[in-house]
Amino acid sequence: MYQEKLKIDWVAVGLWAFLVVFGWVNIYAATYSGEHATVFDFDTFHGKQLVWIIAAAVIAVVVTLTEPRFFSNTAYIIYGAVLVLLVVTLFIATVTKGATSWINLGPFKLQPSEFAKFATALALAKYMSAIDVEWKQTRTKVAALIVIGVPAALVFLQHDTGSALVFTAFVFPLFREGLSGVILIIGVAAIALFVLALLVNKYILLGILVVLAVLYLFVWLNKRSARDYWRVAAVIACCAVFVFSVDFVFNHVLESHQRERIDVLLGKSEDLQGAGYNVHQSKIAIGSGGIVGKGFLHGTVTKADFVPEQHTDFIFCTVGEEWGWIGASLLVAAYVWLLVRLVNMAERQRSRFARFYGYSVASILFIHLFVNIGMVLGLVPVIGIPLPFFSYGGSSLLAFTMLLFIFIRQDASKNQLL
Repeated sequence: MYQEKLKIDWVAVGLWAFLVVFGWVNIYAATYSGEHATVFDFDTFHGKQLVWIIAAAVIAVVVTLTEPRFFSNTAYIIYGAVLVLLVVTLFIATVTKGATSWINLGPFKLQPSEFAKFATALALAKYMSAIDVEWKQTRTKVAALIVIGVPAALVFLQHDTGSALVFTAFVFPLFREGLSGVILIIGVAAIALFVLALLVNKYILLGILVVLAVLYLFVWLNKRSARDYWRVAAVIACCAVFVFSVDFVFNHVLESHQRERIDVLLGKSEDLQGAGYNVHQSKIAIGSGGIVGKGFLHGTVTKADFVPEQHTDFIFCTVGEEWGWIGASLLVAAYVWLLVRLVNMAERQRSRFARFYGYSVASILFIHLFVNIGMVLGLVPVIGIPLPFFSYGGSSLLAFTMLLFIFIRQDASKNQLL
């Protein structure tokens, strides 16, 4: 008979509760009007979010009481079911803000891409915890890439680029399991080259790369051989192909609004009434909050509804205006505390499945936090992903709650080999 004494990490649970409640308070502030002053008006965004919070709390309890082996045993089933749902979404979803990622369910909408994140985390953790899986084997790398790439591609086909990019978060747990650090260096270098190719003449950039390669050969290499020269030549060739393909990707793969947002971010254009409007207004809102903020329900930019989507993707500027630097710092500190807690929890797992899944949870939350706050502050392009547990949205809240509490449940049984 299955028996155990649960050892729930109440710090993680408390941080989840704080983020959910504080998020609801700011959703109320962002959408407040005198006509809908009551918190129990379920025709409002804050009223609907309250329903989702109750549902999320129920899910948290159910997941916590579920036998931990259930999640590893059904990982592939859950993953397959979500993939089917993503495919169905391509055919029946309605277009919302340029994306076909929402399924209408009467008064509510379901976004399957949110659930794809924890489903992929489960499937990848299941695969990486198999006895015969060795990271040095090519088949392991290919299989991991397929598990990540299939849902990411389906989400991308829904024109939800932001959610598709979140799947890059799985690089971090793979790195923990033995993925070469060279992959991370290549990723950072690719981003840098992409940006430079948009800002600098292609031939000048290629010339700089050749000069750097020559310096590497004659200064940093102690023992040069023919193989070293061929390797450097291959790297230069790959960089050249990448640099000269940037224009095609930028003009033919990215949507027009995405190109405009990147141009605004890089300073190539200034469209304060168009692509740069949201970020410009959010900076005004955050800056006007000062150190202590204007006070709850006293945000003038918020009340004037200058920032579109202020209760969803841009809710951080509500915090900055009404709660000031202190409130914004407290919110960021809570997220950082949760991330550090999750990494510590992952490291204390005896099960490889639980450890890998824990790192996946931390990585997904980190990407969301970094991109969401970064776009509100104008540090990254606006790609539209929610602030975990905080932004308005039933799909994201339920999915993030399941993502987190599945790991909390695994951690509660860390002394057992699952």
